[in-house]
Amino acid sequence: MEKYCYVDNKKLRYGYTTGSCAAAAAKAAALMLLSGQEVTHINLMTPKGFSLALHVHNPSHGEDYAMCAIQKDSGDDPDITNGILVYAKVSYAEKGITIDGGIGVGRVTRAGLECPVGSAAINRVPRRMIEDAVLEICEECGYGGGIAVEIIIPDGAEIAKKTYNPRLGIEGGISVLGTTGIVEPMSEQALIDSIKVEMKMLKANGAQYIVVTPGNYGEVYAQNTLHIDLCNAVKCSNFVGDVLDFAVQLELKGVLLVGHLGKFVKLAGGVFNTHSRYADCRMEILTAHSALAGAQIPLLQHLMGCITTDEAVELLETAHLKEKVMQSILQKIDDHIKARTYGELQIGAVLFSNRYGTLGMTADAPKLMQHFHINSTKG
Repeated sequence: MEKYCYVDNKKLRYGYTTGSCAAAAAKAAALMLLSGQEVTHINLMTPKGFSLALHVHNPSHGEDYAMCAIQKDSGDDPDITNGILVYAKVSYAEKGITIDGGIGVGRVTRAGLECPVGSAAINRVPRRMIEDAVLEICEECGYGGGIAVEIIIPDGAEIAKKTYNPRLGIEGGISVLGTTGIVEPMSEQALIDSIKVEMKMLKANGAQYIVVTPGNYGEVYAQNTLHIDLCNAVKCSNFVGDVLDFAVQLELKGVLLVGHLGKFVKLAGGVFNTHSRYADCRMEILTAHSALAGAQIPLLQHLMGCITTDEAVELLETAHLKEKVMQSILQKIDDHIKARTYGELQIGAVLFSNRYGTLGMTADAPKLMQHFHINSTKG
């Protein structure tokens, strides 16, 4: 599709979701079934209000079914599903519109997602889009009977291995997603929404306390060094504030943050989106707390010139100030994360460095860690 937006002053092209692909494929297949004619192009109006004119791939039909595919186009968004074919097979039924998933569409195995356990992982908005698209064709063709729709994604099972789906309790394939029908390039909101889905699923399956890490480094450190069970863990990427806000909304009892100093030192400055384009204040915060700890001007100047936080920690260790500075930073982190969560849950943070290991933790972190130790009883 030829619609664009600007992100960080770059012109980027919109794409369309797997939900739009499924709905368009179902619409085209229904038209072939009811008209007996092969369809090469189909139009679809998305919930966002963008009209799509899509090429139909691999059309085929028999006496009682029709089948075709739409190719996913993610635009300039780095989406693992870009280019896949989403098929719809439609056939006659007694009444109503029934929608199910076939090969490559995941099945829900755990509570807490939009779809009930046992159903195909086709979310609410895509289901409505599919139903509306098929009903539109039924009305055009004067057909008052039922239609059964099966969504098939041949590459779905393989792609699912590279997604969060197995962790979320979606097995055998990918999900059919999209609330607007449109993929917005480089959308941070899409990532935040996926994190929230994971948190909601954990809560629905009994988790009252969760571990939050920015990424793989934090998870590996939590598991291998802190001996934390990661069954109730989520990766927050740079969106620490959004995750804490949602933890409060979910009425969780506690959150343990485990992160590298390079990310979480920003929390000491009240910065809750840790991406460098929003704030790269690592050395300013380290230098300020070093000054409070009694560091002299030459050391402060060296700290401000550091490229990495490990380099800064090395300078502080040499000056015998590492522990004092880390405790000062952790106290400010504690103040900010408790203010962000309004005292409505127990919260703590652990700071580590790849070179120096555990740098310290906030006052409530040791007690929180007891909820996650391997072989301990989960709360």
